[in-house]
Amino acid sequence: MKKKIILIALAVILVGAFGVWYYVFPYSESHHRDVVNEDAINVTSVQIVKDYQTNEKNANTRYLNKAVQVTGTILSKKADQAGNTTVTLKSGDAFANVFCTLKPGITLGSADSTVVIKGICSGFLSDVVLSGGVIIKPEQIPK
Repeated sequence: MKKKIILIALAVILVGAFGVWYYVFPYSESHHRDVVNEDAINVTSVQIVKDYQTNEKNANTRYLNKAVQVTGTILSKKADQAGNTTVTLKSGDAFANVFCTLKPGITLGSADSTVVIKGICSGFLSDVVLSGGVIIKPEQIPK
């Protein structure tokens, strides 16, 4: 009886370990969101920050975890700890802007140039946060 319980417990542990391994490696690599192919909500950096400052709950309903295409002027660009390019877009408020982490390998213009970035909205901390961002070329912007 004891051997049976030990074998069942070992089987449960092995199945659980396999499930965790599968989710972390094969499943998550093939199930990333690709913002390039998603329809996006078009908004300016000024408007999205204003929406979050006015009513964060309503702004979360509209933008959170959705593809958002933000037009704005570059305030700064840097690299994060993983080496990805990060961009801050001006909003007209000195204390809140739009912070975007771009996908690897994406290049963009200098500070004070206007850019359109499409990414997934992660919410509002002190800035509106976009992740997985890509630069939209002018010919790709819907009229």
